Amino acid sequence: MDLSIVIPVYNEERNIAPLYQKLRDVLRHTGKKYELIFIDDGSTDNTFLELKNISQKDKQVKAIRFQRNFGKSAALSAGFDNVKGSIVITMDGDLQDDPGEIPKLLEKVKDSDLVVGWRYRRSDTLWKKLPSKLFNFLVTLFTGVRVHDSNCCFKAFKKKVVDNINLYGELHRYIPSIAYWKGFKVGEVKVMHNKRIHGKSKYGSSRLLKGFLDLITVKFLMQYSTRPMHLFGGVGLILSSLGSMVIVFLYLRKFLFGIRIGSVPYLFILGVLSVILGMQFVSLGLLGEMIIGKSRIKRYIIK
Repeated sequence: MDLSIVIPVYNEERNIAPLYQKLRDVLRHTGKKYELIFIDDGSTDNTFLELKNISQKDKQVKAIRFQRNFGKSAALSAGFDNVKGSIVITMDGDLQDDPGEIPKLLEKVKDSDLVVGWRYRRSDTLWKKLPSKLFNFLVTLFTGVRVHDSNCCFKAFKKKVVDNINLYGELHRYIPSIAYWKGFKVGEVKVMHNKRIHGKSKYGSSRLLKGFLDLITVKFLMQYSTRPMHLFGGVGLILSSLGSMVIVFLYLRKFLFGIRIGSVPYLFILGVLSVILGMQFVSLGLLGEMIIGKSRIKRYIIK
């Protein structure tokens, strides 16, 4: 199998048939042996019925149906678990990602391990574009990965990348950062972005807060997942040191100047609490190191 196309869908019944037709027309001209893998993420409309009808007529189409809505990361992960192609392309199922741009991705991925689509003329509302720009700025600032459109689902992967990426929660937004952290070469290419014709956008304001929290998660995974003591132990030592300095200061004041420790009770309490919190952070770091030490997860990738 040369090429696998992974497409998560949720309540896209009116987009399935035209998307399939466009994909088939484009992929036939590539001369590659391909498969289409649709993941129905718990749709409540007739999305899966549409997929079932198409897959019965075309054996190159496979449909996976979730028991309920588990989210895009889970859908992509299910797709990655079932791909056979040496190149994997992911895209949205709402027709906003143009199948005609697939040859661009295939050409660019020859020189990279992962290629991210850049929707340089994005056909969305200002309410979606402005948060996206802020998001991409923060991703670059926190992770150092310089791509214009990290959250664009239109991507091309070499098989070795999808085999070494573990997606959960909402981490699909940070696939370029995770791939970069694992040592893969990340590139990007400009792609067309169409207006949505059928169905409704799944974008919501709650995604902004979730996205920022996930960014903190990715930053932690990139820097401290294999050495938690460096983070928790560092914070613990700082807190313990500050608390100890406060307590020593109060005792020196008492012995040198006769000023009672209880004259500034809040300062003494703050010092003691800092020491206790510092010890707890160090303990967390030790527990993290113990968990990692017992883990059998492979922490290397053979090129």
